[in-house]
Amino acid sequence: MTVHPAFLSDRTALPAEGAPLTVRVVDPLSLSDDLAAAWDRLADDASEPNPFAERWCLQSALHLLDPDRHARLVLVRDGSDGPVIGIMPIAPVARYGRLPLRHVTGWAHPNHFLGTPLVRAGFESLFWSILLGWCDAAPWAHTLLHVPRLTEGGPLHRALVDVARVRGGEAEVVHREERALLESRLSPEQYWDAAVRAKKRKELRRQANRLAEQGAISFRRWQAGEPLDRWIDGFLDLEARGWKGRAGSALASHGDTEAWFRAILTGAADAGKLDMRALDLDGRPLAMLVNFLVPPGGFSFKTAFDEDYARFSPGVLLQQVNLDLLDDPRINWVDSCAAPGHPMIDSVWRERRALLWVNLPLSAPADRLRFAMLARAERLWRRLKAAPAPQNEVESPS
Repeated sequence: MTVHPAFLSDRTALPAEGAPLTVRVVDPLSLSDDLAAAWDRLADDASEPNPFAERWCLQSALHLLDPDRHARLVLVRDGSDGPVIGIMPIAPVARYGRLPLRHVTGWAHPNHFLGTPLVRAGFESLFWSILLGWCDAAPWAHTLLHVPRLTEGGPLHRALVDVARVRGGEAEVVHREERALLESRLSPEQYWDAAVRAKKRKELRRQANRLAEQGAISFRRWQAGEPLDRWIDGFLDLEARGWKGRAGSALASHGDTEAWFRAILTGAADAGKLDMRALDLDGRPLAMLVNFLVPPGGFSFKTAFDEDYARFSPGVLLQQVNLDLLDDPRINWVDSCAAPGHPMIDSVWRERRALLWVNLPLSAPADRLRFAMLARAERLWRRLKAAPAPQNEVESPS
């Protein structure tokens, strides 16, 4: 196959002669042992870590959270039996927001907090080029590819911008948000002192002392080989008894999300990527959290606390202990996975990570025309939203 030089980096190795890159849509529920192992190896060699795209997480999500099978799991491979260079779930969509505009999107679900595909380091531009070319030829793909939650300035975002320009278009950023990140060379103690005001630290010490008056306080961390069911049951119960349970959005509120949560924690534990912690009062959890550790990064996936003890700030006390991730030599940063402005996380984690939602046009003339019209309309809408509201004129007193 012929590959444009702009798609290559210093680390890119072209496929061997006679072994072109192949694109396959694979069934995540009937993977061969060979493909399953190739997917796992890709996660270890990925340009950017993303636990939500790893096999132990995404395979269960496609099975349990996409019952109508809208998603296509697209795999780009060097020949028929060579290494996998990229994998991404995508889906055709009939509407773009309120508009009846057919397009292709990176598939996700509400608990899928990062949209980057798994791509072998050095192959980022080649992967996007192959994927977009494949979408161009697919009869079910129309207008554009929408990629949600890309890391701003990361290798995959930079490569996507380059590939779009080589194809004669632009990668349109249609949404941007920042969320808390933990990234520092400080020790956990130094970071806590720098991030939390002295007055707040004093109040938290007072709350911890008052909590200790209620019974025996202990911190636990799940250990490899330890039975996991009790930990999972405790977290699901704790979350369901809080506001998410009352709103019907707790993991245990729906059988599919509970089954998925149980499956992925088991998978993360088997893969050596689960970090789970608890703050207990007399052996009963008051706060729990789940981290996924995928070096060089980590993801703080879920947290829950007992709202009956909210006056003691058990969630923040557990987050203080969680800062020991700064001492883990494998982990350079931890993504909070929290919504912007999260009151508990943002009060402790000082760094920020920017995520982008990006659109790229497909190549057919009709697709490019629709894309250009949409891009102009969205830019106009963003300008209107950013413009200050007009103020009513007030007559000056005579």
